[in-house]
Order: sequence, then C-alpha cells, then structure tokens
Amino acid sequence: MAMTREQNEQLTRTGPGTLLGDLFRRYWIPALLAEEVAEPDGPPVRVQLLGEKLVAFRDSEGRLGLIEEFCAHRGVSLWFGRNEECGLRCPYHGWKYDVNGQCVDLPSEPEETGMRQRIKLKSYPGIEQGGVIWAYMGPPELQPEPPALEWTLVPAANRFASKRLQECNYLQAIEGGIDSSHVSFLHSGALNRDPLFKEGKRANTYNLTDRMPHFEVVEYEGGLLIGARRRAENDRWYWRITPFIMPWHTLIPPRAGHPIGGHAWVPIDDENCWAWSINYHPKRALTEPELKAMKEGRGIHVKYVPGTFMPLANKGNDYLMDRSTQKSGINYSGIEGIAMQDASLQESMGPVQDRSKENLCSTDNGIIMTRRLLLKAAKDNRDGKPLPGLKPDTQRVRSCAIELARNVKFKDGAWEGLFRPLGTEPVTV
Repeated sequence: MAMTREQNEQLTRTGPGTLLGDLFRRYWIPALLAEEVAEPDGPPVRVQLLGEKLVAFRDSEGRLGLIEEFCAHRGVSLWFGRNEECGLRCPYHGWKYDVNGQCVDLPSEPEETGMRQRIKLKSYPGIEQGGVIWAYMGPPELQPEPPALEWTLVPAANRFASKRLQECNYLQAIEGGIDSSHVSFLHSGALNRDPLFKEGKRANTYNLTDRMPHFEVVEYEGGLLIGARRRAENDRWYWRITPFIMPWHTLIPPRAGHPIGGHAWVPIDDENCWAWSINYHPKRALTEPELKAMKEGRGIHVKYVPGTFMPLANKGNDYLMDRSTQKSGINYSGIEGIAMQDASLQESMGPVQDRSKENLCSTDNGIIMTRRLLLKAAKDNRDGKPLPGLKPDTQRVRSCAIELARNVKFKDGAWEGLFRPLGTEPVTV
C-alpha cells in the first residue's frame, strides 16, 4: 500500500518544529569528520544539519564550538571569521564569539551598556567519538548519553569512515541502505570485482542466483532487524541481516573475512543529505590493502571532486555512466562503484520522492516497517514517550550473514551473531 502525501510530508521534512525534525534532534548527530576541525585556532567549517546553518571550530584551548553561522550584528557568515584567542571574530566589525555562542568582545559598543552580555548565538553541544564530531540539537534537559554504535568504540586502526554529499532526501538513501533485494541486480557486476566484496564467493553466488529474497523484519529495542533470506546449499537458507538503528544508522553484513560496513544518512536539509560510510572490524586492524581500497573509493566509499565531499561521479556528469559496460554485462548499471550505483538511482527519484505513487511488493517489507517505526517514534516523541535506540545499550548490535536450517527463524539462529561482545569475530559467510 502506498503512503499518503501527508505521511510522505511528515517523514521527509526535518527542519525545526517538524515532526521528524523534532525526533531527530533527540539523538546525537554525525556532524563532521574530526579531522575537519582538528587544529586549535584553525579555520571554521560550515556545517548544515536538519536545515540549520552552523559553523564548527576549535578554540585556542582545543574546545569544540558548534554555533549559528551568522553574526548577530548584520548577518555576516562567520565562516569568514578569524579563529583567534579563544573565539571566532567576525571580520566585518570585530564582534567575537566563544564556543558557546556568547559574544565576548563587541568593539563598537561600550562595555557598560551591557549589550555584549545580551548577544548570544544559538549553539549546540558537540563531542568527538569514533573519529567523528557528533552534535546534539535537542532540548538540553533531554541530552542522551554518547553514542555506543560498535564502530565508534573499536580502536582507530580498526575503522575507516568517510562522508559524501547525496543530492536527495535522507529517506530515499535509508531505504536503499536497507533494501537487500537490489544487490542481485544493481551490484551484480561489482560483487566479484570489488576488492572489498569479491572474496565472499559463496555469499555472492547466493545473491546472484536467488533474485527473489524473502524478507522478515523483527523489532528490537534499538530499531529493526531486517532479514533477507535466499536459497543456500545443502537445503539451507542464507540469511543477510541488516540492522536499522534509530534514527538513521544501518549496518551491512560482511562477506567472508571482510570488515563490516555501515552507513548513517543525515539530513542536511529536505533535499540533500550526508551519506556517511563506515567500515570496521571488531577484532583486528584494517589491512593496508583494505585501507588503500577504501581511500581509493572502492566498496561503499567514493572518489571525490578534489577538495570537496562531492563524489567525482555525480548528477552533473551523469555519474560518468558507461553504456558499453552496461550493455556488455560487465557492469549492470554502467556506473562504477557500489556507492554511486546506489546514489545515482536514489537521486534520480527527485529531491523528495512522491511515495503516494509507489507500488510496493513483498521485498519492501523492511522499508514499510522502517517508515512505520519512524512515524511512531516521532509521535511518541511529541507525546513524551520513550524512544527506541536512544540508550547506548540498544545501539550495540551487528549485522551478520549466516546459513541456517530451513526450520530455524533468523531471530533464533542468528541472535548470537547479532549481539556479540566487543572484540569478537563477526559471523559471516
């Protein structure tokens, strides 16, 4: 059943005061890579989240500031500011702000008027964890504990994180991330060629030979466990279980000994999002060949337009599509790279997909349940009820890939693989 236009509006609008915007502000939000603001008194960085324009900077003492972008005087962007002596100074008339948005110097007004003390920009708390700066934009009295997603807790050598601009609403990206059925088509040419996927030959064979997976979805305290079942050898089922962790995190089951993959799909505004891509291994450091492949844009990562987070293959150049490789079957979509194969089709739906025109089928069960969960959580938030995935222990889940006897439900046979202790091997095929 297709969604109503009202439901689509509720799910896709994330600015201040919107149903989903208020929900998302209750969680810690991946805002930028820690390396973007690594230097005390370094240049400020523009940050836009949930329709709000901010700047991030580290002051002289290394404290993190995440404040409203525009000077309270005449609206100049503080991205042009001078980061100096524990504050960000507007270059227009010298008004200066600390990491909390408080004006600490107002050269054009006598101190005794008290005007400076009354000037304060909006600011948000920020923390560094897992190589990422996280922002909290919700009510201060409801600020949750720091995130406990497994990839944020492993040693830095075990993890690689990247981000890229995606030119569509966040929900289109999430729905692609939890849809295991498209792998048998869209990524079929990449499974046996990409260095971060190709070792999983048995798993890849199951993906390519059974193109009609059966989906089962199980709710848990942090969100949903989305199981995709395909035929395996010896009269067994091959399960790939993708967790959706509230409010926008997904985890990809690994293949063979490869690292686990993960995403976070964070709204910039209603028509653009940050697509965060993470690879990590719970037990070991990433190898040099793995890191090299990730940095070169393989697997779920991308190559960039130099000096930006814009993918090199993007809407403006038709994603560098090659019709000859598409026609030959070497590359099913004609677009190179798993990440951009996904993004190209998600962006092709338009900035905000009209879900009232859809015709959903049984392989869309995970998507249907995710929409329901988001809407329910958003309404529960308005009503002051508890929210899924807010407590750190509810975020400690893994993806897994496993073969099970046909009479075993994945929620029984895969539970140990999904909720394993830190520092243990992933369960994978």
